[in-house]
Amino acid sequence: MSTPSPEAKPNGDGHGGGHGSSDGRGSGRGVLRRMTARGREESHRTATPLELFFDLCFVVAVAQAGKQLVHALAENHPNTGIPGYFMMFFGVWWAWVNFSWFSSAYDTDDVLYRVVTLVQMAGVLILAAGIPRAFGNSDFTVVWFGYAVMRLALVSQWLRAAHSTSGEERRTALRYAIGVSLCQVGWLGLLLLPTHVKPWLFLGMAIAEMSVPAFAEHRHQTGWHPHHIAERYGLFTIIVLGETVSAATVAVQSAVDEHEALAMLLPIAGGGLLIIFAAYWIYFAVPIHLHLASNRQAFLWGYGHYFVFGSAAAIGAGIEVAIEETVGKAHISTFAASSTVTVATALFMLSVWLIHSRHHKRDLAEQLVLPVSAVLVLSCTFAGHAAVLLAGLVATATVAAGVLLSSRPTAGAAAQAAGKAADAT
Repeated sequence: MSTPSPEAKPNGDGHGGGHGSSDGRGSGRGVLRRMTARGREESHRTATPLELFFDLCFVVAVAQAGKQLVHALAENHPNTGIPGYFMMFFGVWWAWVNFSWFSSAYDTDDVLYRVVTLVQMAGVLILAAGIPRAFGNSDFTVVWFGYAVMRLALVSQWLRAAHSTSGEERRTALRYAIGVSLCQVGWLGLLLLPTHVKPWLFLGMAIAEMSVPAFAEHRHQTGWHPHHIAERYGLFTIIVLGETVSAATVAVQSAVDEHEALAMLLPIAGGGLLIIFAAYWIYFAVPIHLHLASNRQAFLWGYGHYFVFGSAAAIGAGIEVAIEETVGKAHISTFAASSTVTVATALFMLSVWLIHSRHHKRDLAEQLVLPVSAVLVLSCTFAGHAAVLLAGLVATATVAAGVLLSSRPTAGAAAQAAGKAADAT
C-alpha cells in the first residue's frame, strides 16, 4: 500500500478492470493475461462487480464477529468479548485490505484472476463459520484454515505478478509472496500454543502482517489507483453500515415479537438510526482520494481504517446489546449497555477525524467538531435508557455543525466578494 513509482504506467494490453474502466477493459474476455501494473493514470477507474461481490462475502464474517460480540457483552464478558472481536475483525479486515490494494494495482479480470478471487471469497466464508468456535472455545482451527485459504490464494496472485514482470517490480511481488507465506506459518501458533499465549501471538503476528507491505515495497512501489482505493474503502464502509442497520432492525423486531415493548424500544431504534445516518454523512463529507498522494499518507490512512470499520460494525452490536438490556435479556447494567453504543460511536468519530476528514478542515472550528462531538457522545452514557437517543441527536447536531461551518465562504472568497461590493459602490 504505497504510492506507485513513475514507471508504473497504465497497461494497454487488455487488463480487465471490470466495469470500472473506460478503455474497453470491462469485457472480462480471455483465460490468461499478462499481469503487470495498471498504473494510477487510468481514467474512470472504479470498483468492479467482482469486487462488490467480494465485499458482500466479507460482511458475512463481520456480521458473525458482531454477533459474538453482542453475546459476550450481553452476558457481561467484555474481557473476552472485546479482544476476541478485534482479533476476528483483524483477520477479516486485513485479508480485505490486501486484496483491495492488490486488485487496484494488478486486476486483470481474466478467468484465472476471477477464479482465484472466488477462492478467497470461499476462504472468508470458512473463516466466518469458525468464528463462534473461536469465541466460545478458543478453537481457531476453522478460522485458521479459512484465513490460510485467503492468504495462500493471494500468494498465488503475487507469484503470478512476479512471473509477468521483471526487475524491481518482480522482486517486490516475490517479497510480498514470501512475507505473506511466512506470516501464515506464524499463525499456526493459534493451533499449537496455550490459550493464554494466543493474544500475545496475535499482537505479534498482526504487527508482522502489517510490516509486509513496507518490507515488500521499500524499493519499488505498486501502482494502486487513488480514486479506486478511496471508492473501495467507501463502499466497504457503506456495506458495514448496512449490516449495522440490518442487525439493529432484526434485534428490534425480535424484541417486539417477544416482549411487545415497542414504546421502550423506539428511542433506541430512532437514536441508533440517527447515529448510522450521521456516520455515513461524516465519512463521505470529504473527497479523500485527493489526500492519497504519498507513501506515508497511504499507510496511515489505509491501516487506520481498522478502527473505522471495526467501530462502525460495533455500533450495530451495541444497539443490539442496548435493546437486549431494555427488555431484560442482557445481564448488565443500563450504563454498561449504553456504553456499548456510545463508545463505539465516539471511536468512529475520532477515527474518521484522525485519519480521514481532518485533512480537509480549513480552521480550528471545523477541526474541533468531531473531537468535541465524540466527548459529548460519551457523556450521553450517563443518560440511562435515553442514552442512545441523545447520542443520535448529538450525531445529528455534529452533521449540522459540519455543514454550516463548511458552507462558509473561504477567506479568499470573502475578500473577493468584499472587493466586488466596493467596486459596485
